[in-house]
Amino acid sequence: MMADNKLQKSLKNQHILSQPLSIGGLKIENRIWVAPMAGVTDNPFRRLCKSFGAGHAVSEMIIADTALYARKKSLYRANFDGEIAPISAQIAGAEPDKLAQAAQFQVANGAQIVDINMGCPAKKVCRKLAGSALLQDEDLVKRLLDSAVLAVDVPVTLKTRLGFANGQENILKIAQIAEQAGVAAITIHGRTREDFYTGQARYELITQVKKAAKIPIIVNGDIDSPQKALDIQAKTGADAVMIGRAAQGKPWLFQQIAHFANTGELLASPMVAEIHEVVLRHLDELYRFYGEYSGCRIARKHIAWYTGGLPNSNAFRDAMYACETTKEQFEVVDKFFKTIS
Repeated sequence: MMADNKLQKSLKNQHILSQPLSIGGLKIENRIWVAPMAGVTDNPFRRLCKSFGAGHAVSEMIIADTALYARKKSLYRANFDGEIAPISAQIAGAEPDKLAQAAQFQVANGAQIVDINMGCPAKKVCRKLAGSALLQDEDLVKRLLDSAVLAVDVPVTLKTRLGFANGQENILKIAQIAEQAGVAAITIHGRTREDFYTGQARYELITQVKKAAKIPIIVNGDIDSPQKALDIQAKTGADAVMIGRAAQGKPWLFQQIAHFANTGELLASPMVAEIHEVVLRHLDELYRFYGEYSGCRIARKHIAWYTGGLPNSNAFRDAMYACETTKEQFEVVDKFFKTIS
């Protein structure tokens, strides 16, 4: 009993973002999470972010179509080797039976949480009436969520937006439908599909959802600094924050947010030598995961993000983009950082 009291006192003194969160009975170590981003949050990036203190990371979106599962891209996206549990796989689809099958497939593949995508604004996804396009049809949303929740014995979560179009924000209704279906948590990006990623994220409706909901609500959109993470969490009352684009080329952001939450102090940005070490470690993981051809090409965008704003980086990136082998690319990157250190 004394140990329990000490634990409760310790948690009370911690900022909410540093406290564990239960999702459908699964414990997640903290409330600073990595957003799923197609083409970005692959296995190496998720593990890298978790090494910097991210409490949870959701996989890239996997289309709910069994005909696609054997494709190389789908196999990479559904690879959870070496990840810190709990493992969450995101799926997207517009047909209840196919979404249920996809959920079962991912659980059999090792997923401990299945996340449903109803937030992706990409045209090629919305054309198939998946992603954020689903928000136009509340009855279909209900049937999809009911089907997915009934299909698996693990928690099902939802990632979505405020609505499809400005002036037609229906997130309060969508959240109600999700909770009634048995969804274990909802992540809300503070924009509509019409907004895409333009303008500023809006959080007022997320605050309203949080007040009405009995399940965890995670806030997402434009959280790009420790101060913003704490401010938006406090304003919305959200149970966790989810960081996406701001972590591209800055996986240490999760560590900075956790440090600021716990101490009130801002960690200095990493020195060039420290960035150098992180980049080479990330490249090594990408090469091993994807192999020679894909590894070299997928690494390019990450290198560009890491080096943005560094001295002489424009000329360096031109040279880096010309590299056709992982060995050459690694050497060019290594030399660049040694030159500016």
